[in-house]
Amino acid sequence: MAIVLYGIANCDTVRKARAWLRARAIDHDFHDLRADGIDPERLDAWLEALGWEQLINRRSATWRQLPPEQRADLDTARARALVLDHPTLIRRPLIEHGAIIRVGFSATDYETWFQQ
Repeated sequence: MAIVLYGIANCDTVRKARAWLRARAIDHDFHDLRADGIDPERLDAWLEALGWEQLINRRSATWRQLPPEQRADLDTARARALVLDHPTLIRRPLIEHGAIIRVGFSATDYETWFQQ
């Protein structure tokens, strides 16, 4: 089962997650959202699984740089359009492991998750 870690290369939390996976010799692919963008169908699956509220990082520099009218009154369709235009709005890291999709990094959570 392929593991894909999505994020941006210079994000400290993404670096921690990648280092954690490497230290345990867990084979995974890295997808740089800034360099590689995001596939609309994959984004749709994430929005369905997580909801836009959990998917969008409202503490990110990208979010803070958006005009207030783009941040106001979000719903799934508007959030989808924003993320397609600004993939770095996605909360990082996002990891896919089969049908499981998770956002953020916690060594404790990863330990539990990868022991299953």
